[in-house]
Amino acid sequence: MAPIPKGSTVAVTGGAGFIGGWVVKLLLDKGYRVRACVRDVNDTAKTDFLRNMPGYASGRLKLYSADLDQPGCFDEAFAGCQGVAHVSHVSDYDDQDYVRGVCKHVIDSINKFGTVNRVIVTSSIAAIISEADLNELQRRPVFYEDRYPDEENPKRTTAKGQGYSMGKVELERMFTDAAEVSGEWDCIRVCPADNVGPILAAHQKHKGPWQNNIEMMLKGKYYQNGAYRPWMTVDVRDDAECHIRLLENVDVENGDRYIAWSTDTINVEDVCASINRLLPELGHDTPQVTDTFPEHIQAREAKMRAIWAGCDLRNDRIKAVTGIEFRSLDTSIRDCVESLLSVAGVQPQLREGFSLPKNP
Repeated sequence: MAPIPKGSTVAVTGGAGFIGGWVVKLLLDKGYRVRACVRDVNDTAKTDFLRNMPGYASGRLKLYSADLDQPGCFDEAFAGCQGVAHVSHVSDYDDQDYVRGVCKHVIDSINKFGTVNRVIVTSSIAAIISEADLNELQRRPVFYEDRYPDEENPKRTTAKGQGYSMGKVELERMFTDAAEVSGEWDCIRVCPADNVGPILAAHQKHKGPWQNNIEMMLKGKYYQNGAYRPWMTVDVRDDAECHIRLLENVDVENGDRYIAWSTDTINVEDVCASINRLLPELGHDTPQVTDTFPEHIQAREAKMRAIWAGCDLRNDRIKAVTGIEFRSLDTSIRDCVESLLSVAGVQPQLREGFSLPKNP
């Protein structure tokens, strides 16, 4: 299918979220007409930041209530759109039938009007790297678009914490298959890494684990990552930009899959230490990591860290197709911290002698 025309109309599901909010903002900056789908347009705490965007005053940005649990929820928003960025999360990844049902709601609304020609589906690196057996990472250590978790492992179940990864793989396949059956639109899949960067609204500090983890660090507490996995990051602004460039691109086709990440990796304790390194004027009182793993897991820390360190992250394809140049992780952490302070009013734990400046 063809890319979307410049200045055309794009619907964004999850438009009030961390990634979705940036997709909305950057689409407006590029001159598109945008329909931001949110759960409840009357929830002003989550939607007023969208109303404050310049495009809203002119009518170029419109907000739509869309409860994705309900069939037909996107009909009004998708009518007449040329592109869809399906960014929103479902509420329960452990119920795979529910995940499939939500996907069907979105697909049915895309098919209903015959105007959409490209859909960008937000998946996750979990659909690439989440293994029930960590040793699988030693057997297949290159993280690139053709890699999927070992789906034959009997421990790959929702009960074993694999629901999110399983749901994202199912999402990718359902949309790609539906696009092929339709023949009128294509599905391009984006697998973002751990999104770090500035929030646009206070509620977004809770709408994703990574900015919420940085909030905890600012407040004086943080926890070791699962299986001692390092953060594998992308700036949320770059992730959003990748979504838009793929909507516009003439060199992609249905089923193409791209990883949106910078390939930066960093251990969680080093993320925390970075706050004081990048913003020494703040005087952050860097806390110690809290490791809640049982002793038998802690005893394997060195091995687990070594397994992750041996993994080879690749972003060759998305850079070649989009021409994106990813921001440094230092920039992402700095901007995230400053937005948590200025937008969300987070009160950090500071060393003696430091205090936040008073507003005039």
